[in-house]
Amino acid sequence: MPLTGTAPELSAAEAEAAQHAQALYQMTTAHWITQVVRAAAVLRVTDHIADGARTAEEIAERESSHPGATHRLLRACASIGLLAHEGGGRFALTPVGALLREGVPGSLRDAALLSGAPAHWQVWQPFPEAVREGRPQWERALGSDLFTYLAQHPEDAALFSRAMTNATEQVVQDTVALLDLDGAVRIADIGGADGALLLGLLAEHAHVEGVLFDLPHVVPAGHAAAEAAGVAERFEGVAGDFFESVPEADYYLLKWVLHDWSDEQCVRILRNCRRAARPGARVLVIEALLGETGAPDPVALLDMNMLSVSAGRERSLDAYDALFEEAGWKRTGLSPTRSMFSLLELEPLG
Repeated sequence: MPLTGTAPELSAAEAEAAQHAQALYQMTTAHWITQVVRAAAVLRVTDHIADGARTAEEIAERESSHPGATHRLLRACASIGLLAHEGGGRFALTPVGALLREGVPGSLRDAALLSGAPAHWQVWQPFPEAVREGRPQWERALGSDLFTYLAQHPEDAALFSRAMTNATEQVVQDTVALLDLDGAVRIADIGGADGALLLGLLAEHAHVEGVLFDLPHVVPAGHAAAEAAGVAERFEGVAGDFFESVPEADYYLLKWVLHDWSDEQCVRILRNCRRAARPGARVLVIEALLGETGAPDPVALLDMNMLSVSAGRERSLDAYDALFEEAGWKRTGLSPTRSMFSLLELEPLG
């Protein structure tokens, strides 16, 4: 017998229960989306269609991928808004998908590759143990802490730095526009990866010189970026450990550094800046601030990533102010940006 009729109408309670189940289902399958986006980045799907709509067969020929599987990937990308289906099996870019292209302003391609990378996912597997123990699981999953692992795996370290640069580009424009460097001659970017923020400031302020201070395996990328940006004559790369000391400077940049570390470690970093600071020096801290508990808050989810991968955490503004005071600084400015991150400016206490 053929199926006939329609499904019975749900009661209000049944409809609400179905919505709840659908919401939970979407939460539990969100990792599918991460890997779809990563696959699109690996296969450079959006780069291949940047100059016009293409079929799965055309992209598969360029990437030596399976045509049928490529079509299924493109269909999934269209379902989440990365691509638009134009009919006839042809797919085109959307504004969201355009951000997955390589080398374009605002590109998040490397961030997408990092979010779905094997090492990153291996660390998330024992996440319940991170909650039980209150500490990250890099050593359990990969045999070492995050930064030791990156030092031992150059390809992963390069991807990590590029992904941080992707994220930095979201705040560079606002920082350059909002930051007053009057009186500062020497800027030190502490733990600045390849120095994207520092280079943006050097390009805007011709009177200043910059120091990128990071681990030995990171600094060479900063030199290359400074050469490419045409500011190498005012750029210096210095390798070291910010728990031991930092270079002398008039202005310190701490972008996404403090959230990687415990309160005690943060105070040590900030005290080292205080110790090395020239008279009248200031500090710019760039971090995401936790919002009201119970409200939708991407920073609360970012805090779960920090629990998974580092000894650090995301913090409220009050928590940061307490760290600053303990280390001999006071906050004198707060500027939200168009991203989830805020600019916190400090000057010495006393």
